[in-house]
Amino acid sequence: MGQILDKLQGKGWRQRQIRKITDKVFDVFKNETGRANLRFEDLYIAVLLVFNDINKHLPGPHFDPPSKEQVKSMMLDCDMNLDGELDREEFVRFMLQLTADTFTTVSQGLIITLAVAPTVAILTKRATEGVPGVGKVVQRLPNSVYASLVTLAIVLFQNSGQSIE
Repeated sequence: MGQILDKLQGKGWRQRQIRKITDKVFDVFKNETGRANLRFEDLYIAVLLVFNDINKHLPGPHFDPPSKEQVKSMMLDCDMNLDGELDREEFVRFMLQLTADTFTTVSQGLIITLAVAPTVAILTKRATEGVPGVGKVVQRLPNSVYASLVTLAIVLFQNSGQSIE
């Protein structure tokens, strides 16, 4: 539940997550190529790797990576020293710009889950009264505990569905 609450911390959380992912990807290319900066070919492969990580680790729908033309255009915008390559800081700026919509979608999904799930749990609590064995246990639980358990179950279910894909 703590990870979910961390995700609601907003822009700071988003920037830390992007920084972790971009540093990991940048270091892989730096070690493999021996160059300090990313050329377009390396950058496009890095974009694919980052979107793969995003799709594996963040809740929400599958996000398609941008086309080569979009990457080329954004690279030109983020290449501050105009050398045709991106250094580490330019790469981070590039990824923040590239993934802005992705994190907005993820945040909206989390807010909906965390707001709707407890409401649905409380509304359905009464429906469990007639279920033998389970009904009495559910009725004894305080509403806050029951809502938290149902919300946690929904979040776990969402995450388990993503790891299967």
